[in-house]
Amino acid sequence: MEKLWKIWLVLLGVILLPGGGGPVDAQPLQATSPVIRVVEVADVINPVIAGFLVDQLQQANSQQAKAFLIRLDTPGGLDTAMRTIIQGILGSRIPVIVYVAPSGARAASAGALITLAADFAVMAPGTNLGAAHPVAIGSGGAGGQNEQSTMMDKVLNDAVAYARSIAEQRGRNVDWAERIVRESISTPASEALELKVIDLIAENDKQLLEGLDGRRYLREGQGLTLHTAGAELVVAEMGWRQKILNTVSNPNVAYMLLMLGILGIFFEISQPGVILPGAIGALALLLAFFGFQTIPVNYVGVLLILLAVVLFVLEIKVISYGMLTVGGIVSLAFGSLILVDTPEPYMQISWEVILVTVAVTSGFFIIALYFVVKTQKTRFVSGAEGMAGERGEALTDIHETGRVFVHGEYWDAFSSEAIPRGAVIEVVQMARNMRLEVRAAERRTSPGPGSESPGENLN
Repeated sequence: MEKLWKIWLVLLGVILLPGGGGPVDAQPLQATSPVIRVVEVADVINPVIAGFLVDQLQQANSQQAKAFLIRLDTPGGLDTAMRTIIQGILGSRIPVIVYVAPSGARAASAGALITLAADFAVMAPGTNLGAAHPVAIGSGGAGGQNEQSTMMDKVLNDAVAYARSIAEQRGRNVDWAERIVRESISTPASEALELKVIDLIAENDKQLLEGLDGRRYLREGQGLTLHTAGAELVVAEMGWRQKILNTVSNPNVAYMLLMLGILGIFFEISQPGVILPGAIGALALLLAFFGFQTIPVNYVGVLLILLAVVLFVLEIKVISYGMLTVGGIVSLAFGSLILVDTPEPYMQISWEVILVTVAVTSGFFIIALYFVVKTQKTRFVSGAEGMAGERGEALTDIHETGRVFVHGEYWDAFSSEAIPRGAVIEVVQMARNMRLEVRAAERRTSPGPGSESPGENLN
């Protein structure tokens, strides 16, 4: 038991505490070889991505790299994570390049503003940029329509001002920056170049380096020149800890971890002392909560899922002929459907995942409840409860006291009615003082001549 708890605590510490499993560092930069550090982001912008990107940018600054390149393909993400990345970009001493690639990629929503914040914005042919309108996320239902409308106006105006300030600082098209927020427009690469939203269109890394070589950028009001000729691109990758946490931030994974955690805790409560299911359940719940902090969760959905568990448990105690189980399945399904409250498709839980998870979880509860109820209805075969219904022989006359032979043993007994010696008796219950309460029973077999002594089996 102690060993299991130690293993669980070590796993929890390694995964959740900072420091362990950090990013894989690029090779130390050589003074004779100009190096551009590269980070590839092909995912939703979340706190894990933001932390990894900013950390790599700081390392590139400390090692005095020529530039920092973000190869971007994202549908968007959280506002807080986006602002963390943009703050890191605007505070960087070395130039930052955002390259929307490969062909077919996009930099939508948060990705569009990150691209605007770069010193040099580059897009591959067949890519698009924009659609940065803020989306209200949360549990909903709080306040009236006027209050919600006012709040959305504040959020929209704040996003517009933020986009315009970034575009103005980088010398890009300010009006276009406002339109992608207010009107959710999305612009292809060729049009973005004409509108002076980006600096270059490049089909590959070679064209990117050649096209940016000799370009000017500003640092603290001073004009500097970027030299990329002959530069080496060094790609930095996430460490295993960050990959795990980034995977957990996926809504589908976080949802499945939530259900696994509930199953583990349920099993531990129903079978106390097993420990392993409880430890796995607790770890799964903690990881699920970590994932949900990057997802707009509707807590009504969480309550419906918990209600489903309660209904499954009540099925054991209450005779409902399966109605509580049906209610639990319905509650679990509806809770799962409304668990994530956002219109953004990349932050929603897949229908397929919900159907499979609800089916598997419901099946687990139904099977577990079946065996629990079956066990409860099984007749006791040992202990005080197991004595009830056993038959034996009265060795003496029995009323307020007497002796009987039951189950191969001699017992003190009493009865509410007089029972003659030699009669067949049936045990009613075992009293607290280890005396049997008995009553007369019809003899099912009559011992003939030469039958066994009082030790014979009369059952």
